[in-house]
Amino acid sequence: MRADRRRGCALLLLAALASVALAACTSSPPKDAPGTASVVSAPARVARTKLGPVGYRVVGTGPPLVLIMGYGLTMEGWDPRLVHALAGHHRVVMFDNAGIGRTRQLPVTASIDDMADQTSALITALRLGRPDVLGWSLGGAVAQALAVRHPAQVRGLVLCATFPGNTTDVAAPATAPPVNGGDFPANQTGAYDAAKAAIAEYPTTARAPALAKAQQVGALSDWNVGHDAAGLRTGQITARTLIADGAEDALDPVGNGQTLHHLIRGSQLKLYPDAGHAFLFQDWSSFAAEVNRFLAAA
Repeated sequence: MRADRRRGCALLLLAALASVALAACTSSPPKDAPGTASVVSAPARVARTKLGPVGYRVVGTGPPLVLIMGYGLTMEGWDPRLVHALAGHHRVVMFDNAGIGRTRQLPVTASIDDMADQTSALITALRLGRPDVLGWSLGGAVAQALAVRHPAQVRGLVLCATFPGNTTDVAAPATAPPVNGGDFPANQTGAYDAAKAAIAEYPTTARAPALAKAQQVGALSDWNVGHDAAGLRTGQITARTLIADGAEDALDPVGNGQTLHHLIRGSQLKLYPDAGHAFLFQDWSSFAAEVNRFLAAA
């Protein structure tokens, strides 16, 4: 019964997470925002990994920082304003998760742990060594699994609006507010529109196929009920960790971030007031500064 309830909550949550990027697909791309041209024009490449091809983009210089995207979005779902601010200090690597874009589809029963292994394969193929890793939502679960399964490949860890995989996650209310897809508080329409406009700067790309999205729904649902070995070992993460979320996250209650904060020894927890699940797009400037400071000190 609990697994069925979690799967239902996962469907509700994941259906809302793509709201900004999907809305951006129907917007008319504006002129590039100041400083984002290099991000949106970075060529899409394909890495040949031991787990098949993975589509990716690289922008910026400095120590490597791998971004792991959330549910149902291509790598063009990253707000280019945020990426540009991070790329001023890092060599930022964005990539498509399994079955999306140019990235090979994993077996249909693939798990969060399997997605972490594919991310590890990309890190190896690109010879990134021990990069910093930032994951949002579902991508944050993948980042946790990566840090558990491949600790030598994670230097610093940033977990954004994500979930513990040890069965203690707090489910979002079944009646999560639909305003702005639930990613932004109802009073943040201006920030929501600005994020849509920024994401619309990317060249038009194909949306994530139904099979990949269905796989992600199942993978996250299984993670939340403790089916992934890595999720049960989050407390073993040794990478210096920053956990962040919007204080008004209607899709992933902040109690989940607090749980992760208690599980990961020495971690830092940062909550952004009057911000929701997409806090990192709403408050992209202050969040990027926080990430850059945190990783510089790691």
